[in-house]
Amino acid sequence: MTIALDHVYSGKVRDIYDAADDRLLFVASDRISVFDVVLNEQVPDKGRVLTAMTAFWLEQLADLAPSHLVSCDPDAINAALPAPAVEGDLVGRAMLVRKADMLSVECIVRGYITGSAWAEYKASGTMHGTPLPAGLQESEQLPEPIFTPSTKADIGDHDENISFDTAAAIVGRDLAERARELSLAAYTRASEHAAARGIIIADTKFELGLIDGELCLCDEVLTPDSSRFWPADAWQPGATPPSYDKQPVRDHLAATGWGKTPPPPPLPDDIVRATRDRYIAGYEAITGKSFTDWYGVAQ
Repeated sequence: MTIALDHVYSGKVRDIYDAADDRLLFVASDRISVFDVVLNEQVPDKGRVLTAMTAFWLEQLADLAPSHLVSCDPDAINAALPAPAVEGDLVGRAMLVRKADMLSVECIVRGYITGSAWAEYKASGTMHGTPLPAGLQESEQLPEPIFTPSTKADIGDHDENISFDTAAAIVGRDLAERARELSLAAYTRASEHAAARGIIIADTKFELGLIDGELCLCDEVLTPDSSRFWPADAWQPGATPPSYDKQPVRDHLAATGWGKTPPPPPLPDDIVRATRDRYIAGYEAITGKSFTDWYGVAQ
């Protein structure tokens, strides 16, 4: 993907460009990362799924908080840029957004105990340093959703789970409390929506920032890359359910014995296709929309 704007930053998946007038252009690629390593293969349309899912959730959560999103419509974006830039393969991947002063912590909410939280609980009976009831099983629903922040790591490093008090020391207690309140409210709203469609949102990570003093939802929101979506009919405590994300990739790489450091092994075509299908199925199940209706998707 090439674009005639000043490049600002590239992450594992997203590329960011200066769109002038205190705005940025976010472009979601089809790159896929596992264990913080970007793989050589790409998953077709993955970037469009992430963009479409974010746009859907920001609309659903608009009454809880503003967001940085200006538009995902390629015509509207191009009209706002110094010169048209969202064309061809960029259509459907781009978000024009307002610049925000981003919080320097990740705002994670967990409704079920899994992933790194489960690993900590098995070792110490705690989650982010806070004691939990004894006897919990893997993937079990927590008594109530819990805000569990983490640090923001540089590319190639791992985020570090931290306590709320540590997060408050980093960003200030008032802002940390506002972030916790918004994150829990957004997770609860999204979980209720998803549950009505047979989907469990086990956990999710929000990126929050300040725009004109208001706390806003930013970056990707409740996507398969930032959340664990489980089919409710496949969930039971004591096991990890299949998920609507890159699980086929993780399973395949785990089976190879890969040590989770570069270079990664190649992905077979059938794993790439299965992963694309998972992303699209999750989007359609949660939104009730056909993915083919999104900008740039081949009919």
